[in-house]
Amino acid sequence: MRRLPKYAFKPAAAALLFLALAGCGGDNPKLVGATGKVTHKGKPVTGGSVWFHPAEGSSYKGEKPSGQLQLDGTFDAKTFPHGGGIPPGSYKVTLSPDLAGRMGKPAYGDAAKTPWAVEIPEGGLAGHEFEVK
Repeated sequence: MRRLPKYAFKPAAAALLFLALAGCGGDNPKLVGATGKVTHKGKPVTGGSVWFHPAEGSSYKGEKPSGQLQLDGTFDAKTFPHGGGIPPGSYKVTLSPDLAGRMGKPAYGDAAKTPWAVEIPEGGLAGHEFEVK
């Protein structure tokens, strides 16, 4: 049996790779930077994430953008699987439900009850502060 070199592709595998890569473009939403900080009683909130739920009437219908909270309470939101940033528009903002529960603030983990809402403009949003009350 003849062996192909490691770098040789079979035609069917190459065609599948081409089709997979071709399907990755075109439908990606426009993303803009969205950074901020979450605090509670003046101290950073850590150990969870912040989620952006598209508000009613939003044209974006994909996965909810989110950002992991760092040790200083800051986040840099990303939209899976598209990359860093958030599609511009209106959002209800929550903490991850487990974090909100640990803080004894379950409303902050529920998009229908959260007091936080934000508009992400075409130019992005930098350094927005969310305070847990």
